[in-house]
Order: sequence, then structure tokens, then C-alpha cells
Amino acid sequence: MSLVNFRDPATLTDPAGRWIRPGVLFRSAQPFPAADAAVVAQLREHGVTTVVDLRSEAESSPEDWAAAEAAGLAVVAARMEPTNEELGRALRAMTTAEDLGAFYLLMAESAPRGLAAAVEAVVRPGGVLVHCAAGKDRTGLLTALLLELLGVPAEEIVADYARTNAAIRQIWAGLADRNRAALNAAEAEGFTVPAPLLEAPAGAMSTFLDLVRTRHGGAAGLLAACGVPAGTLDAFRAKAAGSEAAAASTITAEVTAC
Repeated sequence: MSLVNFRDPATLTDPAGRWIRPGVLFRSAQPFPAADAAVVAQLREHGVTTVVDLRSEAESSPEDWAAAEAAGLAVVAARMEPTNEELGRALRAMTTAEDLGAFYLLMAESAPRGLAAAVEAVVRPGGVLVHCAAGKDRTGLLTALLLELLGVPAEEIVADYARTNAAIRQIWAGLADRNRAALNAAEAEGFTVPAPLLEAPAGAMSTFLDLVRTRHGGAAGLLAACGVPAGTLDAFRAKAAGSEAAAASTITAEVTAC
């Protein structure tokens, strides 16, 4: 079974290649139930050589990417498993898309090592697939930060995030099948998944980007605070920048040299 919610943000967000080169960054949900020959063929077709798994150890299984690893693809576990009281309170109080956007910032700030490991992995040669469970929240915030680094306009980043809504029913069906026991236990304890988490509302990503700019001055500032070296950010820009972004970087370098 092919990967659900699989896409190259460049081909839909920036088909002219002004900000990001096609074939560099891909995103998806986790494999359902595990990667098989069809998934390996899908990744190879798109030039993907590295898979970055953002899920926690409890969410993942060695079988998930066994077929891809056997085929020679690298799989990097960049665990984004933030756990703190503030995040728990935010989850329980979540009612709006804006709450979800604020939750994304808390997730990023609470999982600096996982976020930094993911960015380091994205710089590897070849196409890179980033995924979490749904390919919406952790994947969405990481993809947004990477696109913002390249100068992609906020409205285009928001549009890319919202495209997950087209696959949301298939995503939740796959997750429900895989996590039936855990869901039943959570329901028995009275936990209900907040409504905004069940979708990919545009307002959530707009809020996240606004907060990143307000609190950190942009994606570069947030990633630096998470421990990502400036050289890694430069390496990602060099690998992924589209025509306009590359030209702007050249001009900046020439002005600095003068």
C-alpha cells in the first residue's frame, strides 16, 4: 500500500521552483500498516534516499520501515516526543485552531533534540521524506519551518499544511486500526481528542507561523534555539533553495563580501 498523505511541497506550493527545488523534501503519514514493496517503489520513484521518522518510540515498530532499510534507504529516528505539564494543559484546553497553532509552538520548543536531529537529517544528499503518525502535526510544523527558511510566503505554507485535509479520513482510519487498544483505553479514562486535532485547520498554521516570528524572529531563530548550527541551516538552504531564494542568497553574500 502506498504512503498516505504523501506529497512534495514544492510541486504544489511552488511549481515554478522559485523558493524550493522539487524532489528535495517530501512529507507523509506513517506507513499503514508497514512499508512494503509498493512503498519502497514509491520512494524510489521520487528519489527519496532518507526517511526521517518523528514518532516516539512507543508509536513506532521496527517492522515499519524494515522493507525500506532492506532496500538500502536510510531511516533516521528523530524522536519528537515532547512531554511536559504545560503541553498537557494546552492539549486539555484546546478548542480552537488558534489553540492548535500555539500547541505546535509548544511542541517544537519542548522537543529541541528531536527537531534538531530532523533538520540535520534533512540536509543529507538525495530526497528526504519526513513523517510522523498522521503527517499533520509534527510533520506539519517541521515542514513549515523548513519552508519558511527558504522564504516561502506564509500563505503558501498554510496552503500546503491544509492539503492534509484531503486525506484526513484515510489517515484516521489507518491510525484507528493500528492504535485500537490505546484509543479504547483513552476513551475509558474519559479522554476525548480535541476537535482541532482531528483536522488540519488553516488557522492553526497561520497562528504557529505568527508565534514563531513573534517569539523567535522566524524559523532560523527557533531552530537555533533548539540547537541547530547555523552551518546546518546554510546547508539546507544550499540543498533546497529555489531560483529566487538562491539568487537572494548570492546577492546577500556578495554584499557581505563588499
